[in-house]
Amino acid sequence: MEISNAREKAPTENIRWRSFIAASTSATAVGLAIGLGLPLLSIILEKRGIPSSLIGLNTAIAGLASMAAAPLTSKLAHRFSVPAVMLWSVLIAAISAVGFYYAKSFWAWFPLRFTFHGSITALFILSEFWINASSPPHKRGFALGVYATLLAIGFALGPLLFSILGSDGLLPFAVGSVIILTAAIPVFVARRECPVLDEKPGSHFMRYIFLVPTATAAVFIFGAVEAGGLSLFPIYATRAGFSESQAALLLTMMGVGSMVFQIPIGVLSDKMRDRRSLLSLIAVVGLAGSLTLPMLIENWIVTAVVLLFFGGSVAGLYTVGLSHLGARLTGSDLAAANAAFIFCYAMGTVVGPQAIGSAMDAFGKDGFAWSIAVFFGIYVLLSGLRLIFRPKRS
Repeated sequence: MEISNAREKAPTENIRWRSFIAASTSATAVGLAIGLGLPLLSIILEKRGIPSSLIGLNTAIAGLASMAAAPLTSKLAHRFSVPAVMLWSVLIAAISAVGFYYAKSFWAWFPLRFTFHGSITALFILSEFWINASSPPHKRGFALGVYATLLAIGFALGPLLFSILGSDGLLPFAVGSVIILTAAIPVFVARRECPVLDEKPGSHFMRYIFLVPTATAAVFIFGAVEAGGLSLFPIYATRAGFSESQAALLLTMMGVGSMVFQIPIGVLSDKMRDRRSLLSLIAVVGLAGSLTLPMLIENWIVTAVVLLFFGGSVAGLYTVGLSHLGARLTGSDLAAANAAFIFCYAMGTVVGPQAIGSAMDAFGKDGFAWSIAVFFGIYVLLSGLRLIFRPKRS
């Protein structure tokens, strides 16, 4: 059952900008590294002759790592402090990133995916908790929209950086590792302003997954589409006849869509009585975009325009879902719910790449778009039923 808005209390009247900048810029740096790394790793595996289904399986290990890390993150932060866990996460992720270059065996990439994405998960959970805790209710959507925009800048620049660096040699891996290490700087500078988790959550971790179901279902779909899309779209685009560079630029357009639309979507969510209707509308846009993609993929310019709006709609599920979550819970409950939110995102990243990769093996390149349409269609159905049978209480 979703919690009443009466539980929400504003810690401040204004956004704590120093805390916000520390949390959001660190996450942006990591987003840049992920935006570089996901297509980089997929293209290398494709060159090695690894089937799409196995590439999807390797990518899905990221989700398993996130699912394992999510329940532990708030406990570790409660014991060692939020900044300490974030700084250690940055270090582990940076070492793992460069490790991919030295691990020549395909199967060695599985433990590397696990350590890399497990540490990244902890960083994102605590960054988003920090931002949610530092934002007043009437500006939460705006703050999360700015955060999502900065994160999207990282994801958009990542594929662009990949198109410049290519997939050969140590350089792209070393660049990604250095970018991740820069995420530690703002966290260290603002470490004394980070909220302290001085009490344990009031419920078992798994209960938070079902406490705000419209938000957690939204981030599950987002995780499935984002992870599957980022990792397998370069393969889909190259099979459609585009070069590696053109495929990377199409991914960049998707990231630009996230940058352009997230602040307006966040501000709109602040003004809406029920954010669930906005989540449903966003999913409809995503469904329409994925259904039209196979008909337009032959034209690079038209595809780029579609992906611009598609990218905004996909990222909107995350932004509005997180805002919806923050409007329901506070304190240690919010930290635990953020972990559950990321847990559901991780579940999506497990299911998405495997489902999309298998669909491409079974139905050809257009299985990419059709499988994404199925994910969006499921959420449109579930969110619509939720709005009808569980109307927002006053």
